[in-house]
Amino acid sequence: MTLRLNTHRLLQTAVSTAAAALLAPSLASAATDPFYQYTDSTPLSSIAPGTVLKSRTISAYIAGIKTSYKATQIVYRSTDAMQQAAANVTTIFTPSCTTASACPNKNKVISYQSFYDSLNPEDSPSRAYAGGKRLPDVVPGVEAILFGSYVKNGYTVIISDTQGQKANFAAGPEYGYNTLDSIRAAFNTPQIGLSSNAKVVLLGYSGGAIATEWAAELAPTYAPDVNANLIGATFGGTLVSPEHNLSYIEGAPIWGGVMPMAVIGVSRSYNIDIQKYLTARGLDVYNRMQKASIAYVLGLYGNVTWKDLVKPEYQDRTKIREYVEAANKLIMGTGGTPTIPLQIGQGTGGNWEGTKPSPIWGKGDGVMLAGDVRTLARQYCAQGVKVQHKEYGSSHFTTMVNWLPSATAWIDDRFAGKPAPENCASIAPGNSLAPLVYAP
Repeated sequence: MTLRLNTHRLLQTAVSTAAAALLAPSLASAATDPFYQYTDSTPLSSIAPGTVLKSRTISAYIAGIKTSYKATQIVYRSTDAMQQAAANVTTIFTPSCTTASACPNKNKVISYQSFYDSLNPEDSPSRAYAGGKRLPDVVPGVEAILFGSYVKNGYTVIISDTQGQKANFAAGPEYGYNTLDSIRAAFNTPQIGLSSNAKVVLLGYSGGAIATEWAAELAPTYAPDVNANLIGATFGGTLVSPEHNLSYIEGAPIWGGVMPMAVIGVSRSYNIDIQKYLTARGLDVYNRMQKASIAYVLGLYGNVTWKDLVKPEYQDRTKIREYVEAANKLIMGTGGTPTIPLQIGQGTGGNWEGTKPSPIWGKGDGVMLAGDVRTLARQYCAQGVKVQHKEYGSSHFTTMVNWLPSATAWIDDRFAGKPAPENCASIAPGNSLAPLVYAP
């Protein structure tokens, strides 16, 4: 118990210190970079998803430091949460070689989904890799640890701005569309040089798991052409039902601020005027979080609850029709069934990060609920998907470290053509993923 309390205090102190540092003014802005803007006269709605709109080559920056690595950035046509045509950006690392024999791994593609988690488009991976000097740009730098070995070994690595150009945080389906269309764009870009038979594995943790899972479930219907190239998806720390997570993390010392952040992101994504439901304090939090990165909220909003944010008549979220409709669209497994094998990791030691188990939904890793993940895994198993599921007794931060080696080994086996493992029979029952019911 003493070790867990000390670990919690150290984590809270660390994230609070980091968050305070991140409150410093940005050192540079990419908002005026014309590359990100689609200005052609042809309406996006008349352009096919995944179409390349423009591209450029950059010297990649990692954590604000210029490296020798070259990357291709592509503006491409995608789809937002409201099913409207949108432009988005992806960054692609490819091996430097002139012949196929010199690049044996080029057609092994890693679609890596970032956990940059932000309400500010300036915090997207593409801006960081292009030389952004905002302090939150350290996130893509840290993530280089997760995919860097694949770049070094000559794989093609795709990193989309999964939240789109409006930073629609927590809008899972939009994450999936942006991910799938970034893969399409990579295949549609001649200088990338991918074979039509190149194999693609999806990889992501936390916010990256949102994009990875939604891409896997949407691919058969939204992008069957991409689905034909997919051979697997591995993800950990997964947000299965955001409605459940709101009650799990509200008031939590480290993760509590993600609750209002997600409410803002979802309302933005689905054009909900959330302000009319908010109290004076809710409006204050809303205004302060408009362009907040997750780094700005960790450890700083532990005393914020739904009750604080909304007016008394809306304490029961089922009384807000537009919220109910949006929340139900975000439940994983409602967009389709993957046709590829999955590997899923999830922590249960959320108390290490100060988040108590939910009396309704049970244990989680501090921000994501293990019972929700189990139910999703069992649902896919029942639909014939090969699922390897594992729970770790660690918290969200530390589970990533525990999960990564097994994820890497699993990816290597998929590219090697080995049969995908599954443990469906041993996955314990979890929580109900039934949709909310509007109850005025």
